[in-house]
Parts: sequence; structure tokens; C-alpha cells
Amino acid sequence: MKKILFPFGLFLTFLLSVPLAAQEEETAYIPPDDPLVQKNLEEWQDLKFGFMMHWGPYSQWGIVESWSICSEDVPWCRRNAEDYTEYKKAYEMLKTTFNPGLFDPESWAKAAKDAGMKYLVFTTKHHDGFSMFDTKLTDYKITDEHCPFHKNPRADVTKAIFDAFRAEGFKVGAYFSKPDWHSPYYWWPYFATPDRNVNYNPEKYPERWNKFKEFVHGQVEELMTNYGDVDILWLDGGWVQPRPGIKHLPWNQDIDMPGLAAMARSHQPGLIVVDRAVGGKYENYRTPEQRVPDKPLPYPWETCMTMGGSWSYNPLDHYKPTRQLIHLLVDIVSKGGNFLLNVGPSPQGELPPVALQRMKEIGAWMKVNGQAIYGTRPVAPYKEGNICFTRGKSGEVYAIYLAGEEETKIPGQIHIRAFRAAPGTRISLLGVNGNLKWKNAEDGLVIYVPAKTATHPPAAHAWSFRIDKIDER
Repeated sequence: MKKILFPFGLFLTFLLSVPLAAQEEETAYIPPDDPLVQKNLEEWQDLKFGFMMHWGPYSQWGIVESWSICSEDVPWCRRNAEDYTEYKKAYEMLKTTFNPGLFDPESWAKAAKDAGMKYLVFTTKHHDGFSMFDTKLTDYKITDEHCPFHKNPRADVTKAIFDAFRAEGFKVGAYFSKPDWHSPYYWWPYFATPDRNVNYNPEKYPERWNKFKEFVHGQVEELMTNYGDVDILWLDGGWVQPRPGIKHLPWNQDIDMPGLAAMARSHQPGLIVVDRAVGGKYENYRTPEQRVPDKPLPYPWETCMTMGGSWSYNPLDHYKPTRQLIHLLVDIVSKGGNFLLNVGPSPQGELPPVALQRMKEIGAWMKVNGQAIYGTRPVAPYKEGNICFTRGKSGEVYAIYLAGEEETKIPGQIHIRAFRAAPGTRISLLGVNGNLKWKNAEDGLVIYVPAKTATHPPAAHAWSFRIDKIDER
């Protein structure tokens, strides 16, 4: 077994997931026409900060989720093995040793809530096809009798996770992979599997492809009917779409998204559907991956990003500093997006201690500055130097000063050139009682920070000034 373990060091360089061809083409955003979906999407945009988890048997090896069994010659698919067949067999046998006895979803939900997160997206099934829920359509699942964890009262981890996060007031999202590399109706054992795509032409073998479509629809229906209220269906694997001829898409892989979305919403009215990297009416919001756009986007969007270097658990991973994570959140929100931050739980079912510490520190900042984040929308010019701007629902504007790496004191004067304050307005620093002195200058607005406040700021890494009304003449 040791001979086929993926080397940990390679995952320190694993920063980006696979680039999808469909992401390279910016298609026109089509807003949903269902009023209930519109309402839920607006509420989702108010939440701003979400928690994502990639978790499965692969965590036992500390390797990338799914991709090491894909035969593409790219860094994230490499494996430390000469024999692919033996490697894949051993990978699938991880089911028989997956036993996360320290699984405690309530502690996960509490940590995420304390961090200021408001919604969850959990990987119910990744591309490898291993179901982290009690599906009746395959035995490649965590509740199968050959998985030792099946005896645990919470073997259906998706149910336990959804219940725990809903109890803390979270909206719940189900990540679901459209491709399934374990299904014989996607990767037909009769043929080799040269890449991520279905390994036969669905138009030549329509009966087999129809069985795969039935399987996908069936599993999604299980998630939509057996797991309580679901707010988001987050579909990954954008190459599974009816658009042949594009790079990575040799076949028409049409799984009938209109039918799938209609079925899902018949069970979960108002469901937000995210058919990511595909475009069209079933991508209710966009998901730039591991990056922050340079400017605001004219549609709902969410940056999904790893706290470390890998989506899944890696015992040698390096986690982003708290300051960087807070600055990312502020930058994303000032451009109108949400921040979906991913952490990979360990094979024992614990969140890594470093990740928990980061979440605790982010939470301390959010307790002071959350007013400048939640429920806000972008306001031009969005960012000026190291100051980001957001607008609250009452029209107030927040100027969030991003502190430098060694900057622990607030400058005595904050100079904003983008606008002036309206006559008679009040300006305050979140976390500090009372109003601040200010003046409109020829080149903008100057806010004065008292020496005591500057020396003892209410939070670390970034400071939020509330301006009740700006002069918009």
C-alpha cells in the first residue's frame, strides 16, 4: 500500500482544481424567472460567508479528492504508482477502512457559526462516485456494510451534517458531482478511461447513457427528499453538458438539466441551482474558483477557495494566515460576491486544529465588523488603495481599511478621495462607542482617529468606518 500512496509534498503545490473549458468562455448570465428562486438568491447574497467541506475515504491517504484515478497527464491527476489498475483498485478499497470515529458535526457547525459563516456546501458525492449519504442506488457509499463506519448511528453523515448546521441557523447546500467515475454507466468497464469524460459516445449507446441519466436524477431526488430543507444544489463537473466540440468535451453529455432542476424544485421549492461552469438558466450564481475577480461582476457570484492548498485533507498542508483570509473576505464582499471557504476534515472526522484557530480568529473580527459585511452591496469605486467600500441597506457606506502586515495601529487620519460625507452626517468606527471627527477636503474626506483608539483598535487586520451618508452629488 505504501508504494501507491500519493506523495504529500505534491499537494503543497496543488492550489487550483482542474480548469474547465466551459469556464474559459464567458457566457451570458440568465437570471432565474421563478420569484421564489429570486427571493432565495437575494437572501443568499446577504449571507456573504459560507463553509465548504471536501471529505471522503481519500482523506485517509491525504490526497487530492478523486483526481488521482483520472488518467489525464496534469499535476492534480498524478499518483505514486506504476500500475494504474492496481492503484484504482486500492483507491476504491479505501471504503473498507473509512471509519471516522471522531465525527462530531455539531462541533463543526458551532465552529463555523463562531467564525461568522452563514451557509454550508458539503460534498455529498465527488467525481470518484463515493456517496457520503445513504443512497439506495449504489453500494459504493459510506453506509454500505463493507464500510466499517456503517455501524455508527450517524453513518449517514450528510444527514447528520445538514441537521447540525440547520440547527445553528445555516442555509444548507448539497455539492453533487454530475460525472461518476465509479458508475459503469459513465465509465463503462468495456472501454479504457483516457480522461475525465464518459468513455463511450452517448449518442452511439443511448440506452447506457439513459441509465446514467436515471442514476443521476435518482440520486439527486434522494438528496432532495430525504435530507430536510435544502437551499442550494451545487453541481460540479461542468464538462457533463450538452455542448460537444469544446476542449475536454468530446461527447454530448446531456443529463437533461431542465428535467433535473424541475424535479429538484418540485421537492425543494425555490431551490438555488448552481450548474457551475456551464452557464445558462441553471447556473443561478457563478463560482470563480481559487480567485477573486478584478472588479465587480454583474450577476450573483461566489469565490470558492481553500483555506490551505488542497480541497481535501492533507496533513502537511499550509493554511492561509488569518489576515489574508479576512482581507479576501472584504475584497470579495466589496465587489458584490460571497466567500465560500473550504476546509478538508481529517480521516478521523475532525477539522484540523490550524483551521479551527483561523476560524476562531476570523470570528473575533466578524463580531466587531460584521455590520460592514452582512447584507451589504457594492458601492463605487469599490476599492481605493487599501480601503474597500460596501453599502448597507439603509444607505450607509462602510470604508474598511485593510491593515498592512506589520500594521497594528490605526492611522490618525484616514483620507478617502473617492467621495465626501454629506453635511451633518455621523461617522463612527465599528467596535468603538461614539462618533469621530471628520472634514470634507478639496480632495475628498478626512476622518480623524483619536490616539487612544488608534493605539488600541477594536479588532486586528482590518478596521471598518461607518459613514451614515455620503455626498453623492
